[in-house]
Amino acid sequence: MKKITALLLGLVLVLAFQAGSAFADSKLNGFINDVIGSPYKSGGTTSRGFDCSGFTSYVFDKMGIELPRTSGSQAKSGSKVAKADLIPGDLVFFDTVGGNNSTVSHVGIYIGDGKFAHSSSSRGVVTDKLSSSYYEDRYVTARRVMDADSFQSYADAQ
Repeated sequence: MKKITALLLGLVLVLAFQAGSAFADSKLNGFINDVIGSPYKSGGTTSRGFDCSGFTSYVFDKMGIELPRTSGSQAKSGSKVAKADLIPGDLVFFDTVGGNNSTVSHVGIYIGDGKFAHSSSSRGVVTDKLSSSYYEDRYVTARRVMDADSFQSYADAQ
């Protein structure tokens, strides 16, 4: 039953937002755009400064979704999503500490069209392409933490 529900949810979401570009004027994108350019701050959880998991926690808190505090803990939340099946709002995880041993050390939010938003330690809150050589080589996994109702609610235009 769980697999059928997940399959149906995935199908609904794919049909509703095939390319992700419809998400450009969404409430989720508005929450992210409000903090683009905020500086990086280790342990930061506010627009005065975010670390990566502080940024994702802040955005999801705006939607009433509580996430664990660290990227490693967030990587255990929700359900696993294949990279090819990403939809806006999915969390994407990376190994940025070296060794590429699939240890999660960084998290961002997939925003569609092959891009994700995150708090970079060198640039603050920015968007980047998943296909950039740096992130493509360090990609570990993705998780979906929003249910279909939450997704639809925050995918709607502002």
